[in-house]
Amino acid sequence: MVEQFRRKSPEEILQSISRMHRGRLKIILGAVSGAGKTYHLLMEGQSLKRKGIDVVVAGSGEATHPKLAQKREGLEQIEPINWHSLGEARHDLDVAAIIERDPEVVLVDGLAHRNRPDAPRPTRLEDVQFLLNNNISVIATVNIYELAGMKEMAERLTKAEVRIDQCVPEDTLAMADEVKLLDVTPEAILKRLQEDDSNPTRTQHPLFRRDNLHMLRELALRFVATGVNEDLEDYREKHGMVGASGATERVLVSAQYHWNGSILVRRGQQVAKRLGGELLVVCFLPLSKKLTKEEATFKRSIGKLVDKVGGTFEEQMLAREKDVANELVAYAMENNVTRIVMGQSKRTRWDEIWYGSIVHKILRQTKNIDILIVADRSERDGERVMPTKREQAVTVNPYRRLSDEEMQQEIGKIKRGTLKVYVGAAPGVGKTYTMLREGNELAENGIDVVIGLLETHGRKETIEQVGGLPLIPRKRIPYKNVTLEEMDTDEIIRRNPEVVLVDELAHTNVPGSAYEKRYHDVEKILAAGISVISTMNIQHLESLNDSVEQITGIRVRETVPDHILHQADEVELIDISPKALRQRMREGNIYAMEKVEQSLTNFFKTGNLIALRELALREVADDVDERLEAWERRTLRGPWRQQEVIFVCVNLRADSERLIRRGFRIAYRLKASWHVAYVQDHPSLTEEEETQLAKLKVLTERLGGRFERYEAPSRRKVFTKLVWHMNEKGTTQVVIGQSARTRWKEILEGSVIQRLLREVRHMDVLVVADHAPDMM
Repeated sequence: MVEQFRRKSPEEILQSISRMHRGRLKIILGAVSGAGKTYHLLMEGQSLKRKGIDVVVAGSGEATHPKLAQKREGLEQIEPINWHSLGEARHDLDVAAIIERDPEVVLVDGLAHRNRPDAPRPTRLEDVQFLLNNNISVIATVNIYELAGMKEMAERLTKAEVRIDQCVPEDTLAMADEVKLLDVTPEAILKRLQEDDSNPTRTQHPLFRRDNLHMLRELALRFVATGVNEDLEDYREKHGMVGASGATERVLVSAQYHWNGSILVRRGQQVAKRLGGELLVVCFLPLSKKLTKEEATFKRSIGKLVDKVGGTFEEQMLAREKDVANELVAYAMENNVTRIVMGQSKRTRWDEIWYGSIVHKILRQTKNIDILIVADRSERDGERVMPTKREQAVTVNPYRRLSDEEMQQEIGKIKRGTLKVYVGAAPGVGKTYTMLREGNELAENGIDVVIGLLETHGRKETIEQVGGLPLIPRKRIPYKNVTLEEMDTDEIIRRNPEVVLVDELAHTNVPGSAYEKRYHDVEKILAAGISVISTMNIQHLESLNDSVEQITGIRVRETVPDHILHQADEVELIDISPKALRQRMREGNIYAMEKVEQSLTNFFKTGNLIALRELALREVADDVDERLEAWERRTLRGPWRQQEVIFVCVNLRADSERLIRRGFRIAYRLKASWHVAYVQDHPSLTEEEETQLAKLKVLTERLGGRFERYEAPSRRKVFTKLVWHMNEKGTTQVVIGQSARTRWKEILEGSVIQRLLREVRHMDVLVVADHAPDMM
């Protein structure tokens, strides 16, 4: 509020006036050439023209692809300055002609272009800056590997050379008023390249290998997510918000200058990598302490390791050694840490009672930071925390004849339709519009496409995109003296198209329908051999339910199990900036005008949209990573990662559902088997307790885990029962919630967490915070 009333300085006034006379820059970012950036650039131009904006096209030659030529129709073009370099045709912007024409917006393809030697400015980017300074707005395109900061990384990942004359400075995206990521699957890109015979040699370039397309796509998603995270932090700081946002994680390793310091750093780096998060490493030292020669050596090695894995290392001095827990929590809060990684305590139970446990002190001071206590495997496995290789599993005899059941399963896989899902950060990003556009493109190519279920919400642009696609009438279902409508799955199967478009995958069907959820209908359609293209928002993903509630304050009731998305053949993100989405809302392009103000001040608040956008970017990036890894497992021979086993301990407290979701996300990232266990320590449960237990079982099975219910003769035997089953299953990581016991109760009756840490020192133990973002 203070900022709102503060008088602006003369410099700030001049800056504001200067910005008023500067054009806007929007950049469409793609993973690779062929992703469709030019097509979307022209689409943006056509959309602006329909709104009465003066738009021209500049900077490229004639459109060779029919789809591009069609999209360019009706758009005025400023002819480029043509020249040749090493036998290749090049096209520079005719900046003087553009300035003379003075349009409101100019569409510029290929931002990383280098101009002819005698040009007034050496690069297209400098031409664009010149246009912006002359109050002409620009929409431009660039590939992720054309950013100087990403060039080296892209080359290292893909083993393919990126020409230095086709790069722009790494801060180029920071100059833009809006960045839109054009996310396209490798399958779609490869298909487009096969259909495009204008440049047959491009498909031979190493960048266009399937694995490289996966890596470049993930690089683009994570790069934009990092930028979005910086925007989110700026927004939260400006509005006085404290603590973690819920959209991303920061992993803090608390290390000592000891032989196990490198183990903790590597474990922290592994977690941070799986989360797409940031790694921080801190070492607390008493002011009076002088390092021994051995400790100094460990300090140097830890520093080098942290630098190697891309983390940040810091040494903090302590006035008193017993203040370490307080200082660690303060440091974690100051740096918005979501997870602390630390080693096992060497204290005995009596030491912990007398001096206190560092883990317990941390848990008592913060309720929103997870703690991962890394297993002490030194006696059994030496210094290696997580072996990355394992002996190859026993292979099945390739000459063994399949059973009838196995044969039917294989035939089912072959007959099953293809599922593609468009994912967005929020309603109104353009998922349905894009789905319909793809449906029309497929129809133009002779594919039999129908609309199974469409929710236009009265959006004019969406309705116009329906075109000539046939619509399957909805089924009418009588319910309590009213007639409701729902997708007619049986009629779709009877009609038997090649592709059906089904909007809003997370929808709950009306009472009286054959299936409770729309994704159940989709599974039936797929099993009938019909391909499906569908849509959903990231907040509807089951395992992100807690994160979305933390971000928005709203518990989403309609969810889709993660396995539906993971089993999809293609998942594509529809990206849009929060500012552009809120503008669409104000223009009435998402909801009716009477709902606009309420939406903008609730779910569609800028902070919510930034956080949800980052969540969507990171989730799809993780999905890309998993698909690449799955593809490599199918195509590469030899041993793979060690089999992990996750064991989630639940009770009938309210936080058990969050523990189950957390267990699933860990298991999914690590390709692990996972179990959820409840131990009943009294003869019978109440009806309410049975209901709660049934909900936990349904959630576990819905996410693909195994729910197990054990019995113990008394409360004292519960712990013994759990530990026995953990060891029997070969558990590598235990997930447990924070204890509800008071400090005095822990002294008198013992701490469950401390006892667990003593009994299962060979396992990692994750203590989940009461209110933590659900990322892994």
